[in-house]
Amino acid sequence: MSSEQNPTPNTPAEAEGPRPRRLTCAAALAALEGAALVAGGVWLLVLGVAGEPDDRQQAVTLAVTFIALALLPLLAARGLLLRRGWSRGPAVITQIMALPVAYSLLQADSAAIPAGIALAVVALTALILLLNPATTKALGIKGPGRAER
Repeated sequence: MSSEQNPTPNTPAEAEGPRPRRLTCAAALAALEGAALVAGGVWLLVLGVAGEPDDRQQAVTLAVTFIALALLPLLAARGLLLRRGWSRGPAVITQIMALPVAYSLLQADSAAIPAGIALAVVALTALILLLNPATTKALGIKGPGRAER
């Protein structure tokens, strides 16, 4: 059989038309969250090394954790831009994990409240975009019982 008659299942959905705007926006929001985690991790690392933290090892560990956590939304954003079906799962998980963080920030009596509002808005918007049927279709995700045979 020729490759034209038997396409590989991992072929990107790019041939099906342009990427929907919802998918692009969801990828941008995931990338924004990843970039924010990297920025926060670098900031904590600089403070931990150059500043005078109570516990330098704890500050550096927290910074490295932030940077490592940034990989999930950044990889998901790249997958969404490339229209990979697997990328929606990590992107949704990232948004679900962001909601309790936003709630915690909203409970603070400080300048963290605006950050909590921004995070909640970004997470809810990204969830709506990711769970939209147009996004699901663009990623080639089939529902249960709808797999091709």
